[in-house]
Amino acid sequence: MSSATPADVLVRRRQLILNGDADGFADLFAPDAVIESSFAGPPGTPVRLQGREAIREYSRRVMASPLRLEDLEVAELYQTQDPEVVIAEMRAKGTVATTGRPFTTTSVQILRIRDGHIVRSRDFADPRILQDATGDPRPGS
Repeated sequence: MSSATPADVLVRRRQLILNGDADGFADLFAPDAVIESSFAGPPGTPVRLQGREAIREYSRRVMASPLRLEDLEVAELYQTQDPEVVIAEMRAKGTVATTGRPFTTTSVQILRIRDGHIVRSRDFADPRILQDATGDPRPGS
């Protein structure tokens, strides 16, 4: 059993993401972990990833993409009545390397963290921000 708190796991996650370490990032997740995005993002973006290896594969693609995160901050962290579940208000800033366009996005994430591993992550972010930054057309546009 890990003594890492949810806040510790989120600090580690931030470091790994900002360092572009897709494998280290994926290793923060339990083998059967699930990531869900509540809103459809740009074309080809999955709304659900199931299992550490699917998370690893997708993370490698994202970290190899033109999106460059320069800062990722947990603005607020709320503990729920369930000690495994936290709610994080996130802020991210970055640049699209191919266009030089900056972006800032916020999201709310609900995470279940058990024994130092993320078991489930539900992300509530507005995908239009990244679509605008990358120049991807919005559905129906």
